[in-house]
Amino acid sequence: MIKGSEIRKADHPIESLLLDRWSPRAMSGEEIPQEELMRLFEAARWAPSSFNAQQWRALYARRGTEHWQTFFDLLVEGNKTWAKNAAVLIVFISRKLFEHHNEPSVTHSYDAGAAWENFALQGFHQGLVVHGMEGFDYERARKELRIPDEFRVEAMAAVGKPGSKELLPEKLRARESPNVRRKLSESILEGPFQAS
Repeated sequence: MIKGSEIRKADHPIESLLLDRWSPRAMSGEEIPQEELMRLFEAARWAPSSFNAQQWRALYARRGTEHWQTFFDLLVEGNKTWAKNAAVLIVFISRKLFEHHNEPSVTHSYDAGAAWENFALQGFHQGLVVHGMEGFDYERARKELRIPDEFRVEAMAAVGKPGSKELLPEKLRARESPNVRRKLSESILEGPFQAS
């Protein structure tokens, strides 16, 4: 698997793991042992969260199990073309109300994103492909996975062992490379927001 730092260059010194991690799509279809998968969820568990409430949850299906087809069928057609070779599909959700007093948690999605980032970095560290997606049917996920109303459906992810990019549809092969980011100066402002 290509390291992102072979293509990406940071404007300021940062940990190489942050440059090297990217979201390939090519996966081999091989199974991931349960204990290896649990390491990703364990990393997510240690993400920061408001009031340490840990509002995120994850529902998952491993290839070849009774739940795989239900999760796979949630994906849009474009994602099915490559996610068919994943070992695991995950739906991340977050609880909108705090459990300790049932008041709204304004940062539930933010905290779920922190858990996702830990999950993705751990997966990369383990040499796995981890690719997040918004291309799926959110309402169907809620219904078919019996997600209660107090949870927001956030995103899906596919995890697998790296595979050859030749396994991808031709139009995706050219995109199977780390991408770059816009300049930092285009994303941050000191002080109030200013329209450009």
